[in-house]
Amino acid sequence: MNTSDQVSIRRSMLGRARGRGAARAGFALWWTQRVTAVALVPLTLWFISAIISLESASRADVAGWLHSPLALALMLALIVATFWHMAIGLGEVIADYVHGEGTKLAALLVVRGLSVLLALLCAIAALRLGL
Repeated sequence: MNTSDQVSIRRSMLGRARGRGAARAGFALWWTQRVTAVALVPLTLWFISAIISLESASRADVAGWLHSPLALALMLALIVATFWHMAIGLGEVIADYVHGEGTKLAALLVVRGLSVLLALLCAIAALRLGL
């Protein structure tokens, strides 16, 4: 028995598992979902208050409001955070409840693709209106 075998025998199960497998990627997704959730709270409150203030505004008024660099930046941040958070959340639901590997992979690809497509469409719409 060599020295590395002796060392690995003495290590706990947790010690042997650390740094291996999908646990690292899982933590990154978990952390990203929490960060986007926290970011979405003030961004959503800002968006709701902006929409309420623009209730009877014309298209020109909305374009003028969105022409502000701060409003456009916050709108783009809201779009990115929303679709990123959505993609992670739906991916977790699919991973937990879809059991066939082929079906799971296809569903994950569709969710990711639609999330990117919809985020791009929303960002382009905001940029066209705001620039």
